[in-house]
Amino acid sequence: MLKNRFFWIAAIVGLLLDRLTKLWVVKTMTLNQSIPLISGVFHFTYVVNKGAAFSLFQGSLWLRWLSLGVSLGLMALAWFGPRMIRWEQLGYGFILSGALGNGIDRFVLGHVVDFLDFRLINFPVFNLADVFINVGIVCLLIATFRKPNGDRDSTI
Repeated sequence: MLKNRFFWIAAIVGLLLDRLTKLWVVKTMTLNQSIPLISGVFHFTYVVNKGAAFSLFQGSLWLRWLSLGVSLGLMALAWFGPRMIRWEQLGYGFILSGALGNGIDRFVLGHVVDFLDFRLINFPVFNLADVFINVGIVCLLIATFRKPNGDRDSTI
């Protein structure tokens, strides 16, 4: 059986969802087009981001290499490291999916495709890769504060 299988499942599913949604946006929308799902609250708005979160570090080429380094490090951890508890596997897997998703954008396009636009709280437009990175962090927090029971493959 594959060690840390939930890591790989989370990484693959997250990456596929991220790539498919970005492909849908690029193929069906024009740049800066906005489609309201709930007018004034939540829209699909196609924008590009040449920086990191909140458009920090605009035009920095090192972001693509950072994404690659994080991705390779996480894959090495899952492949060569110890068997992790499921929350850790899911956390690192989701973070990998986000790092790969945005990293692929940076290498192939030179920018990241963003489209999730929560206007009610005036939040910067983001994508599923960003969501998965945050979900991964929450999973790791759960793993950190969860009472250990000695079973490295405990149920979620």
